[in-house]
Amino acid sequence: MKFNRLGATGLYVSELCFGTMTFSGSNWLGGVIGTLDQKAATALIGRSLEAGINFIDTANVYSIGESERMTGVALKELGVKRTDVVLATKVFGRMGPGPNDMGASRGHIMDSIGRSLERLGTDHVDLYQIHQSDSVTTTEETMRALDDLVRQGMVRYVGVSNWEAWRIMEANGLAERRGFARIETHQAYYSLAGRDLEHDLVPLMRHQNIGCLVWSPLAGGYLAGKYTPGGEAAAQPGRRANFDFPPLDKDKADAIVTAMRPIAKAHGVSVARVALAWVRQKPFVTSTIIGAKTLEQLNDNLEAIALELTPEDIATLDAVSAPPLLYPHWMIRRNNAARVPSGEPVQMGGTGAIPPQR
Repeated sequence: MKFNRLGATGLYVSELCFGTMTFSGSNWLGGVIGTLDQKAATALIGRSLEAGINFIDTANVYSIGESERMTGVALKELGVKRTDVVLATKVFGRMGPGPNDMGASRGHIMDSIGRSLERLGTDHVDLYQIHQSDSVTTTEETMRALDDLVRQGMVRYVGVSNWEAWRIMEANGLAERRGFARIETHQAYYSLAGRDLEHDLVPLMRHQNIGCLVWSPLAGGYLAGKYTPGGEAAAQPGRRANFDFPPLDKDKADAIVTAMRPIAKAHGVSVARVALAWVRQKPFVTSTIIGAKTLEQLNDNLEAIALELTPEDIATLDAVSAPPLLYPHWMIRRNNAARVPSGEPVQMGGTGAIPPQR
C-alpha cells in the first residue's frame, strides 16, 4: 500500500480508502447499497486495515447515523489505536424532519459534529467534510463554523464533497483572507464512465494543492462489467433497477467495459480491478474510496493496488472514455494550440499530463 499526502497537510493517507456506505442500510435507499450487520462491518474494516489501509470514510447521513456508529464499534472491537487510523466523516444530509436538520449552516454543523463524535466513539475526526454544496448558506458562514471546530480540536482538517470549482476557490480565498482553516480535500465522483471532474475541478485542485478523494470509481458497480452484454448479470436488472446512480451513458459505459475486457484478460485480473487501477494511477488522485458487501468483493478491490496498467492500456482506456470538451475549453484549446511547444501536452479537458500531488 502506498501513502499519499493529504492536500497541503503533513498527513498521509493510503491510496485506497475504505467507505462505509454499505453498513446497516437503514435509510431512504432501503438497503439498496448494502445491509451489512455489525459482524460483517467489523470483518471488512479489519481486512482493510490488515491490507494496509489507514483511511476510513463515512458520513452522518449514511443509514441516519448507523454507519458512523458501526464504524466506531468496529474500531473498538478491533482494538485499533486511534492514531493509526485517519477517520473522515461528512455533514449536510437530512438527519431529521425539521427545516434545520440538514445543510451547511453554522447551526446544523454545530448540532451535528458532537453527535458524529459520539457515534464514532472519538473526541475528534481527522477530516470533516461538507457533503454537498449548499445553495442557501453563504460560504463564509460555513467556513467560519468549520474553522471554529478546528480551533476547538474536534476537527483536524476540513474538506468538501460534490462542490463546484468556483465555490471551492471562494472558500479558500476566504480562508486566506480571514485566517480560517482551508479546504484540503475534495471528494468527488470520478470513473472511466464519468470524467467531468477533469474540466474545471482537476485544474482547481492542482492550483490549490487540494487532495482528490474519489467516490464510486466503478460508477455504481457498472464498470465491474456484469451489466454489459457478455457479463454474468447483463440480463438482470441488478442494483440500478432501484438506484440508477450515478448517472451515466450506458452505451458509452458498455464500450468502455468492452475495451477493458482484453486488458483484464491480459493481466489475469477482473474488469473491476482494471477500472480501479485506471483511477488510482491518475496522478491527481490522492485516495480512491472502495466499498464492499462481501469479503470477496473487498479482496478483489484491494488487489487493484498491485495492478499497474501499461501506458498502452491507459491510452486505450483514455481514448474510449474521453469526455467531450465543454465551453470554454474547446475554444481555449483551439486558440492556444499554437502556443504549446512541440511535444508538450495541452493540460485541459482530461488529456494533459497533470503533475502528481504526492
